[in-house]
Amino acid sequence: MTATRFTGRTALVTGAGSGIGRAVALAFAAQGARVVVAGRRREPLDETVRLIEEQGGKALAVTADVSRSGDAEALVRAAVESFGSLDVAVNNAGVFRGGQPLAELPEEDWHTQLATNVTGVHLALQAQIRRMRTQPSGGAIVNVSSTFGLHATSAGAAAYSATKAAVTALSRGAALDHIGDGVRINVVSPGATATSMSLRAGETDADRTERAKATLPLGRISTTEEVAAAVLYLASDDAASVVGTDLVVDSGGSL
Repeated sequence: MTATRFTGRTALVTGAGSGIGRAVALAFAAQGARVVVAGRRREPLDETVRLIEEQGGKALAVTADVSRSGDAEALVRAAVESFGSLDVAVNNAGVFRGGQPLAELPEEDWHTQLATNVTGVHLALQAQIRRMRTQPSGGAIVNVSSTFGLHATSAGAAAYSATKAAVTALSRGAALDHIGDGVRINVVSPGATATSMSLRAGETDADRTERAKATLPLGRISTTEEVAAAVLYLASDDAASVVGTDLVVDSGGSL
């Protein structure tokens, strides 16, 4: 692996204000990409841009709600207008609402998860594919799902799991529809990762570390950098013949 495998390419990362999304954005910048970072809140995005620029990279922050088609299209326009192309897109924006049995889940929480986790990916894919298929070099898209979907679930996560299973199914169908257009689409499904989302109610980082030792075959959770490495692999020329796969990064948790 060289430090320039994305030089001259533009990468768009949604949900890039923290956690996995920020790690992915930083990794692309370190590999030479110009990065558009997107999310609903400006301040975390500006921090991601600052970190990228400290590395000597180029980045642009754009606030957007991908559950709105106009925002999804505006993100693509911003990338092309600022950097000349859209070569890679990582649809990472997602929300979790749960912790209680499905029968007690408020209807609003169901709709919130569906809007961001499924409709948001659908609308983002549409806007990104429409641009990429006009480019001689096409493009690569990686959608971030979860092991809570096709691979596993947990009490209190039924609705979230349903939305993430939908992401994988949507991605595989889109991959088949558009590989002929020169657009490769794949999925990364993280398990427990070093973000706030993997902390249980009242749990500290130290508590989570001890729980992982007892419950995960690897004995620890994944780092955000490890998930980012999987995303970059699927987006790179190293994965030129990988189409419609769902790459699990979960310390063996779904075995």
